[in-house]
Amino acid sequence: MSTFSLDPDFVRGLAKLLDETGLTEIEFSEGDRRIRLNRQPAPVAATYAAAPAAVAAAAPAAAPAAPAGPPKNAVTSPMVGTVYLSPEPGSAAFVKVGDKVAEGATLLIVEAMKVMNPIRSPRSGTITAILVEDSQPVEFAEPLVVID
Repeated sequence: MSTFSLDPDFVRGLAKLLDETGLTEIEFSEGDRRIRLNRQPAPVAATYAAAPAAVAAAAPAAAPAAPAGPPKNAVTSPMVGTVYLSPEPGSAAFVKVGDKVAEGATLLIVEAMKVMNPIRSPRSGTITAILVEDSQPVEFAEPLVVID
């Protein structure tokens, strides 16, 4: 039975990557060795506890809850990462609302673990909504754009 030696600097590097990307979990494996770092998000309730009661009383009635699941015809993220709408900072976005796209056209990029992954259109159609902002962290299956 071999012992698993763990490099503390490597673990610190993974933890720093969690901070820089806004990810909540990273898993790394090499051969039969595996390490997973998981960070729980901060509780949201604490944010609302500080709100003054007068503001809450003056607010209009809550809107009905949004339907569960991605919008119809949404292209969702295949991974956790950071979304980029253009090929490089300062350049034009891959697509904008109203653009007609062909199947296979690059819609945006999701960066995961320093790898730029082009997200391609699964079908031809027209971009009717872009649901994310540039440099925004995204989760697996999060809706990115809508193509009708």
